[in-house]
Amino acid sequence: MIPERLQWLVRADAPSVELAELFRAKDLEIFLVGGSLRDALLGRIPSDLDFATSARPEQIKDIVKGWADATYGVGEKFGTIGVRKGDLVHEITTFRDEIYRDDSRKPEVTYSDDIETDLSRRDFTINAMALRLPDPQLVDPFGGLADLARQQLRTPLSPDVSFTDDPLRMLRLFRFVSTIGFVPDEATLTAVSVMADRLEIVSAERIRDEFSKLIVGEHVTDALWGLIHSGLVDQFIPELSLLKMEQDPVQRHKDVLAHTVAVVDKTEPRLVIRLAALLHDIGKPATREFGPGGVTFHHHEVVGARMARERLRALRYESRVVDDVSKLVFMHLRPHTFKMGWSDSAVRRYVRDAGPLLEDLNQLVRCDVTTASSVRALKIQRRIDELEGCIADLREREELASIRPPIDGHAVMRHLGIDPGPLVGEIMDVLLEHRLDHGPYSEEEALALVDELVERKGIGGS
Repeated sequence: MIPERLQWLVRADAPSVELAELFRAKDLEIFLVGGSLRDALLGRIPSDLDFATSARPEQIKDIVKGWADATYGVGEKFGTIGVRKGDLVHEITTFRDEIYRDDSRKPEVTYSDDIETDLSRRDFTINAMALRLPDPQLVDPFGGLADLARQQLRTPLSPDVSFTDDPLRMLRLFRFVSTIGFVPDEATLTAVSVMADRLEIVSAERIRDEFSKLIVGEHVTDALWGLIHSGLVDQFIPELSLLKMEQDPVQRHKDVLAHTVAVVDKTEPRLVIRLAALLHDIGKPATREFGPGGVTFHHHEVVGARMARERLRALRYESRVVDDVSKLVFMHLRPHTFKMGWSDSAVRRYVRDAGPLLEDLNQLVRCDVTTASSVRALKIQRRIDELEGCIADLREREELASIRPPIDGHAVMRHLGIDPGPLVGEIMDVLLEHRLDHGPYSEEEALALVDELVERKGIGGS
């Protein structure tokens, strides 16, 4: 009997059934599979549907011609044809049996002729179920339904076979820990610890995409500790494990690794701020010093920003993400430098330097407070409250979104009758500093300041 939660997929007028009828007319099998079926069984409505079929890619394209609104062959070399019908996108993949060569970064894809072989080569049992269509019948040769009920992550074949087939599955294991909250079984976790170094044959882009999904999951803390304890994280972010620094028996300091994981968990589930939280203290091991006053990590934000940039580039993150995360790491200590209060000039500079990352930066600073001392935590939170209050107050009095002088370089050149050159740049720098120090001022005041600067001959002569 088909559960109520699957009825929308199997009714006669459902697009999935319409599609299946087309395949049955050609005496070919088709099944709803993978995450689509898993999510449907969990009572979630998947945005797209995945199918597996005995048909080869060329046959798939012929069968859906005239029914599909559009087809996409981006994954055809891996046996997948994308099909759009209305607002739904279906991916239809030929039964396959894919294995990595020992030294390969890309899977060798071979086709199989039955659904059970196809399911055996999937990552976990909860994704190794299939719903035969159009006459619905659940195919579950590896106990995926029971594992779904137990909220357990287990491989269909032995984990060493599964992770040899595709080492990225070890990282995907913890992605599912993070996103759906399931727990790996002991044999699977043991295999990850033993086989972690096999991840090195997987491309940086595939690792990046999998980790990006993991880091924004609801259960990210469990996933991060799983990556750390298994040693898998050392294969792509080795700096993280170094944060578990030994505590000095005399000059005690908190475990930076535990602090980092706690900060990640406190931030909103968005890629840039979660990555910034993960990497905000990676400069500490390189800058740790012991002195009369205890442990110090001077300039760890500067070192950390550079390290974060290098690591994210190695993982092939796009430039925008690299720049934003690096900037957040670089600036995350800035609010702590104004313990005596915020002047208007300091607020302007903070807002200018943070730019569009202002809200993310303030959130990171708040989440960076994991001290066990409620008094110290309250003191730091009040400092951020004060900062945000100063920003709000200043916004009411002047334009903070775009801080610039009242005139541009062209106006300076017209006023002085000069051509472009270093002098114009020096003047504009001084005008900007005046704006930051004193707030908005008029064009007349700006031109008078230009005349004064040139007359003083202190910035390049006239």
